[in-house]
Amino acid sequence: MTTPLAASTPVRVLLADDQPLVRASLDMIITDTPDLEVVGEAGTGAEAVRLAAELRPDVVVMDIRMPGMDGIEATRVITEDSPDADGAPRILILTTFDQDDHVYGALRAGASGFLVKDMALDDILAAIRVVAGGDALIAPTVTRRLIADFARQPPANAPGAAKLAAITDRERETLTLVGLGRSNAEIAAELFITAATVKTYISRLLTKLNARDRVQLVIIAYESRLVGRR
Repeated sequence: MTTPLAASTPVRVLLADDQPLVRASLDMIITDTPDLEVVGEAGTGAEAVRLAAELRPDVVVMDIRMPGMDGIEATRVITEDSPDADGAPRILILTTFDQDDHVYGALRAGASGFLVKDMALDDILAAIRVVAGGDALIAPTVTRRLIADFARQPPANAPGAAKLAAITDRERETLTLVGLGRSNAEIAAELFITAATVKTYISRLLTKLNARDRVQLVIIAYESRLVGRR
């Protein structure tokens, strides 16, 4: 898992979008935020891959639709080609849900969450901090689209039976609820346990299933059919 950044270290952000106006707007709000800084901008997926390797940002804010190499392929290359998996940049996908039907593909490529282009500025900044700290961001709206996208995909390789057999019944219940997009507080309420216990279960799931973050747990829940096709 990614080690959270020290509080005094600004989060280094690379912006990847083929629309200069979008990049300029994000640059402006991030520049005005003391704990974040923009270290580079890319107008294509290929340029994002190159700059990610050169600049080693903490977070890449990545548009899906770009000329040539799109954001999904760029995400895959950046996350797979990093010489240090723990030090790989975290990817936040920039999307418009009324147009983009690639949520599942982007998450499987290694994205840690999603930003919607018209979301509140404070929410965008908060999302960058969340993934920079080693967590993942899955809003309920993203989960609904993910389920819909998953239903259109051919079956993928699920985790081995041995791995799933190694988790307890309570961990399996937790994994199922994570797959449904439940927050820790919601999981705690549904299973009648404390939020601290939920965190413990999720930490164990990450280790046992060799998952990078909560997003990968969601995908494992789908591909293992703990969350059925809708």
